[in-house]
Amino acid sequence: MTNRYQVKLEGFEGPLDLLLHLINRYEIDIYDIPVSTITDQYMNYIQTMKELELNVASEYLVMAASLLAIKSQMLLPNINTVDEAVEEEEEDPRDELMQKLIEYKKFKRASEELKNKELEENRIYTRPQMTVEDKGEDTEPLTPGEVSVFDIVAAVQRLLKSSKKVQRNETKIKRDEISIQLRMDDIVRRVSTSNQGISFNKLFEERTKPHIVVTFIAILELMKSNNIVCVQPNHFDELIVFKTEEP
Repeated sequence: MTNRYQVKLEGFEGPLDLLLHLINRYEIDIYDIPVSTITDQYMNYIQTMKELELNVASEYLVMAASLLAIKSQMLLPNINTVDEAVEEEEEDPRDELMQKLIEYKKFKRASEELKNKELEENRIYTRPQMTVEDKGEDTEPLTPGEVSVFDIVAAVQRLLKSSKKVQRNETKIKRDEISIQLRMDDIVRRVSTSNQGISFNKLFEERTKPHIVVTFIAILELMKSNNIVCVQPNHFDELIVFKTEEP
């Protein structure tokens, strides 16, 4: 495989964004978070990010420690059984996290509304009168970012599990050198040939870890440069990769 490729997760918006993604994905009530479930899912993502050789930022690890601490508090028996008043006044260990998520969600929604307004303003322009010959004018172009990086990590997580099964069945594992640029070129070529898009999983022909990691990085780079876009009709549906339409 190529030299270790580092992608800083600060670009992925941070641990609160990951928690909100999990809450939305599993339809969790933000006012009554099942800490054990959310912690397990969060740790699975962190482990997958490490397997993909991403440079996990310290803030993600701090949040992991906080979740584990809250989970431990929730599991401990309540010592204040004598005075019911004291017991009622005792704070829920989840309160601080819940408030952070609620505030973050408000700011995130506000920033998305401002971004949409900016996009709408950028679409307003004037030009000299001309003959329009373009066909398919009613087709709405795809909007990049319809799938978050966490959706992609979840999809790759399943591929990594299958790759481990493949490797356990092999007596000898070959370490092939894989070029990120070549994978990017191949992905663009393949998605360009299909107007209906191509299944995300079909881009991972080989289920070995080096191939999965490099293909994952190639997809991120292509999304970052606005060459491709991933869409997912509903939660847990298979991801579909499209070539981004030319402006």
